[in-house]
Amino acid sequence: MEVTFLGTGTSQGVPIIGSDHPVCLSKNPKDKRLRVSVLVEWDNYTYAVDCGPDFRYQMLRSGCKRIDGIVFTHEHADHVAGLDDIRPFYFRQGDIPIYAHKRVLKSLVKKYDYIFATKNKYPGAPGVIANRIKNKPFQLKNLEVIPINGKHGDLQVFGFRFGDFAYLTDMKTIKDKEVEKIKNVKVLVVNALRHEPHYSHFNLDEALDFIKKVNPEKAYLTHISHLLGFHEEVEKALPENVFLAYDELQITI
Repeated sequence: MEVTFLGTGTSQGVPIIGSDHPVCLSKNPKDKRLRVSVLVEWDNYTYAVDCGPDFRYQMLRSGCKRIDGIVFTHEHADHVAGLDDIRPFYFRQGDIPIYAHKRVLKSLVKKYDYIFATKNKYPGAPGVIANRIKNKPFQLKNLEVIPINGKHGDLQVFGFRFGDFAYLTDMKTIKDKEVEKIKNVKVLVVNALRHEPHYSHFNLDEALDFIKKVNPEKAYLTHISHLLGFHEEVEKALPENVFLAYDELQITI
């Protein structure tokens, strides 16, 4: 399995528009973060987890030419605002499968009614095949995917386990029975927004505590804001099996 970090930034990305914060002014490419998303590939299948407002550029930058579907964690704009940019895939492949909680699907229908239209549909609009996710395993081609239920503040969000790889973002609280689903996974990705506590995201200490609880072989931090600090400085202070993810990082599981 190959995982590509399409974006590792928070909802505003890094740098933030108009910011004079030192991290936003950094020349290090690893300090420049598009909105958070990953590409997961196995056995010639390719799935994205979320498609935020940077999706078009992320697909161009990654060289992705085919996508078998998109799995959504939740409905916030930094995770769904690129849905219209599936058009090139749709024109080549036909309707693109999407997978999401019923609440997220309802939100997408509201935001992108023209994509879901069944009558008098605009000829240039893309099409999707909507698949509802519940908190139980589901199938993507030949792989069983296990949802990990959590809370993003008061909002329900899903993380996902793809075999020995688990991807969780925008998490603040996760019940122990959900943690059991990813115990001792080989590679864990989890959000770490900043050093200071946040009402709806893990901060760095919370993320590190969560990693200890899961006990993966390796862990990568994502959904990072400029307030976490410079990539090189933060990574030097992390435990030996924990790393800061960065845009375009590719890992093999």
